[in-house]
Amino acid sequence: MAACSFRRSIASQLSKVLDLPPENLIKSISAVPVSKKRQVADFQLSIASVTEDSSRNCLAQDPQLQAQKLAERLKCDAVVSEISAGPGTVNFTINRELLAKAVLQQVLKDGSEYGVKSELFSTVPRQKAVIEFSSPNIAKKFHIGHLRSTIVGNFIANLKVALGHEVTRINYLGDWGMQFGLLGVGFQRFGNKEKLKSSPLQHLFEVYVQINKAAEDENTKELAKDFFRKLEEHDEQTLSLWKQFRDLSIEEYIRIYKRLGVRFDEYSGESFYQEKSQEVLKMLEDKGLLQKTTKGTGIVDLSEKKDLSSFSTVMRSDGTSLYITRDLAAAIDRMNKHSWDTMIYVTDKSQSNHFQQLFQILKLMGYDWAERCQHVSFGLVQGMKTRRGEVIFLEDVLNEVRSRMLQNMASAKTTKEIEDPMETAEKVGLAALIIQDFRGLLSSDYQFSWDRALQSRGDTGVFLQYTHARLHSLEQMHGNKQLTDVNVACLQEPDAISVLQHLLRYDEVLYRSSQDLQPKHIVSYLLTLRLQKNMSSFSQVEEAVGKKTLAHCSGGSSSSAAFRSL
Repeated sequence: MAACSFRRSIASQLSKVLDLPPENLIKSISAVPVSKKRQVADFQLSIASVTEDSSRNCLAQDPQLQAQKLAERLKCDAVVSEISAGPGTVNFTINRELLAKAVLQQVLKDGSEYGVKSELFSTVPRQKAVIEFSSPNIAKKFHIGHLRSTIVGNFIANLKVALGHEVTRINYLGDWGMQFGLLGVGFQRFGNKEKLKSSPLQHLFEVYVQINKAAEDENTKELAKDFFRKLEEHDEQTLSLWKQFRDLSIEEYIRIYKRLGVRFDEYSGESFYQEKSQEVLKMLEDKGLLQKTTKGTGIVDLSEKKDLSSFSTVMRSDGTSLYITRDLAAAIDRMNKHSWDTMIYVTDKSQSNHFQQLFQILKLMGYDWAERCQHVSFGLVQGMKTRRGEVIFLEDVLNEVRSRMLQNMASAKTTKEIEDPMETAEKVGLAALIIQDFRGLLSSDYQFSWDRALQSRGDTGVFLQYTHARLHSLEQMHGNKQLTDVNVACLQEPDAISVLQHLLRYDEVLYRSSQDLQPKHIVSYLLTLRLQKNMSSFSQVEEAVGKKTLAHCSGGSSSSAAFRSL
């Protein structure tokens, strides 16, 4: 692509001066972020990155002087029109006509794969990835953490697919444990079959709340234990009721996830690994890793000195498994089934210790692939409430965002008459939720604000979606004519150059997000791209290549992998 060819040209000249292979230099040459205040060069080389590798100590120790001396030894050519020194950097300005022609032609040539074909990804092997995300607990509150897990996991899966990886998306439901003993007894006492069929998540939650209030009674506790014991023993009637809870809940989840544009390849759950977890306990025992406490619980010593200063409990005193035991069984089973290269768990940061212990036990068991397991954690969100009060289910969030967006659309003077305002309101509202969530580091907590998220102006998902739709409208309006020539003389004004410079950075942004799995790089890129497209840059690019191409390069193909990721 254009950025790659420019990097290669710069690296080729640098390699002769620094006596380093060009391939060692390419990743040290980065596109310069655009600036509102001043014109900037197109690429820069960090002096620190080359002096660490350089075998020739030909440069001075001061970074500014180092940059100056290196810049003096380089020459402009047909590609590079200007070379200058910055604070610890050497800056390269590309021939302006070549920049415009190369970028636009590359955008048109690569289409939706613009940025993906970059040399930056040449050393990144295509992989099989298993991603576990969302994972709500049946009959319990679908809290904001599950919503965040859903959209973050979906982003990671979409990004990996856009970059050519093979992805399996798993929703690992909390569908086993003593809470189902309580739920079973609660349904026998408070349940309604009609309500269960019409609104399973809501009704099971109501039943669970009611039975929890009664759970202080010892008789209720014993009944719950007895129900769960029957469940573990596969009592036909008990298992049938549990299966009904699970199946109806999954049907409801699928319907709600469809509204979000999220899908899963597998609906798994703790219940799948009830028996396999016993096999894991046997393996731990055979390897001498399972120890018993005086109370009869099973633990694995995780301390370096083997003094039990750090350990994980993997078995109850009655011999039954725990959450981590079932996670161990699930990890082993997924490797056997999918032969994955990487497995990613997307949960809130409160579970960081759980996953550290999980990966450590897998290593102790001799599974070297545990090194390729990863926990992507995220912070907490405060303030997510509907007008009716605290958020209980994901559907409450979706209904709220649609309702508020409809109200905003109705009160805005610029809103045009559209065929399906409900659908439009939901899609634009979802973009607003996602962009607000993805603007910062995932690990950071943040205070949610409906008003801020749904603003129609500024750095918001609403305005980003509006810009994207506007550009696609231009594309549709002007047909699918093939570009025959580019009048680059129309693209020499600062505004037009800024858009072209920004497009140069797209592969670096994708690469950075692919490395740390943070969506904020792509969100920041898209918001900045939107800001670059003021009316003067619109008119210049339209004059050069036609409105159809503007939509293609600025809002369609060049950002399509980013939009697919989000």
